[in-house]
Amino acid sequence: MRLLIVEDDEIVADAVARGLAAAGFTVHGVRSAEAALAALAAADFDLAVIDIGLPGADGLSLVRRLRSGGRSLPTLILTARCTLNDKVKALDLGADDFLGKPFEPAELAARCRALVRRANGALQGALNLNRMVVDLTGKRLRIDDAEVDLTAREWLVFECLVRRIGLIVSKERLAQALAQPDQDVSPNAVEVHVSRLRAKLGSAAVIRSLRGLGYRLEEAKLP
Repeated sequence: MRLLIVEDDEIVADAVARGLAAAGFTVHGVRSAEAALAALAAADFDLAVIDIGLPGADGLSLVRRLRSGGRSLPTLILTARCTLNDKVKALDLGADDFLGKPFEPAELAARCRALVRRANGALQGALNLNRMVVDLTGKRLRIDDAEVDLTAREWLVFECLVRRIGLIVSKERLAQALAQPDQDVSPNAVEVHVSRLRAKLGSAAVIRSLRGLGYRLEEAKLP
């Protein structure tokens, strides 16, 4: 699971990053809201841990911009400003959780795991994406009322892209989805499965390649 830490205090940021890395997360840290938006545009993340007191635009402004832009990325506010008013304001703006400083690293890691589980569980059942109907529970895909036969590994790649439709998914994340316990997956293998998926999706959807970043699944525009 890949986390974005938005914290301008270098000591706190380092402590948070080390604690979450020790808990098994992959962590990327930035120091401002502007840098966070740039990071989110360039890569995919499962969760953002955001301090309120950032230089320039504060953490609450960042949450507001994410939600107003349609981003459903789970967010956890981590701050010393932990009055009831701060908590209510953060949650009303769209933050998913709030943890005051000082905090226990184990609690922070547990809250992060819970938020990611909740976000992954929220996207279940059938999704109607213009010409496609995606049954995430039954692992089935229909295009224009016709069943599309995907192999198990093609489905793993497709599901990873569908769960982040419109967002960039890195090759590394797709490789992790394909990996077996005793076997790594090469970037070339990811490219092969993406190519096969493109052929099966036809004009119903676009898997766009973004050099150096990964792939993005986009719905086909209706005529």
